[in-house]
Amino acid sequence: MRAFAPLIAGLLAAAASPAFADGHDSGEVALSAEDLLAPYYAKLQSEVQLPVAPANVSLAQESVLTRIAFGSCNHQSRSQHMWAQIAATDPDVFLFIGDNNYGDQGWSGDAGLSTLRAAYQVQAETPELTDFRTKVPMMITWDDHDFGFNDGGASFAYRGWSETIFETFWGSSDEVKSRPGIYESRMFGADGKVTQIIMLDTRFFRSDFARMDYTPERPPLGPYAPSDDASKTMLGDVQWQWLEQELAKPADLRVIVSSIQVITDAHNYESWEALPLERAKLYSLLAGREESGVVMLSGDRHAGGIYRETPVETGEELWELTSSSMNYSFSSTERNTAREPDPKRVTDFISEENFGLVEIDWDAKTFTMSMRGSEGETRVTRTVGW
Repeated sequence: MRAFAPLIAGLLAAAASPAFADGHDSGEVALSAEDLLAPYYAKLQSEVQLPVAPANVSLAQESVLTRIAFGSCNHQSRSQHMWAQIAATDPDVFLFIGDNNYGDQGWSGDAGLSTLRAAYQVQAETPELTDFRTKVPMMITWDDHDFGFNDGGASFAYRGWSETIFETFWGSSDEVKSRPGIYESRMFGADGKVTQIIMLDTRFFRSDFARMDYTPERPPLGPYAPSDDASKTMLGDVQWQWLEQELAKPADLRVIVSSIQVITDAHNYESWEALPLERAKLYSLLAGREESGVVMLSGDRHAGGIYRETPVETGEELWELTSSSMNYSFSSTERNTAREPDPKRVTDFISEENFGLVEIDWDAKTFTMSMRGSEGETRVTRTVGW
């Protein structure tokens, strides 16, 4: 496959040229980089065996959920001790919500995404993950590092191949495989105890964020500036339409998973704040949802906490639990409460290793959000009624 590298580079450069993209010079229909790469990937897929995750126990649709665990930022080559701590909480389901491996590290730019495939192969052979998947059902979405490109979005030319690798490894449903992107929704429970879990894809369709200039006066809390460009999107038109349809379905409690943070405005790393029109659109859809409770879950930051906001679009209090990271944390001096003050965060900013837990009390109609440490201890917690 190395023989294809110069050809691929030339084709991508040609596809990026304005004349080629517009088709003005040739009179031909313009082709995207993904179109040009399709034959290469078809050949590659016939010649390589993609990694496949260890078998996962299933979760019946009628199961009433009372304990949902989730986590993010799990480096495939670091200690996998957190799987045992998560399993010890006896969750009904575990949501793996992004940066599930770091397959972009060491990537040389090859279209075959060799480092990403290698990262998945390490996961396929990880005993702790193998054991966990025999006990706890999982739902999975991605973030940038297991998407294949740091802070990547729709402009990542190899996103289609990355999607194939992801769907093959995690055994995505036929519905997910039938469309671009990896977003999905599932309902669990019955008789007034129905939980809808919506796993968004904030990578495949996402527009590039606008960048800001650093100044000596500004602390280094990220490179991105909020943009009111209405042409930019977080989810893409089709996923937005799908989300509206999902929110119209009857459910008693909805769990909305975004790999990046939604509520906070306290930093300029990746978050929904970078596209405020898109965040307002999300809030408007939540305001118009079929009546239910709702909680948002996020990761990405290598730190986390509990956030609260009452957007004008909803007129109701929204809650978000950010949990990150399982085994790739920063020291408390790098990411801490004092460094990132945030009026929307109602807890300390926890940068040590952690995972998240949402416990549902159906009789009281409350959910309790907590962040658990590397020994299973509770670091922050809040109980909310709906």
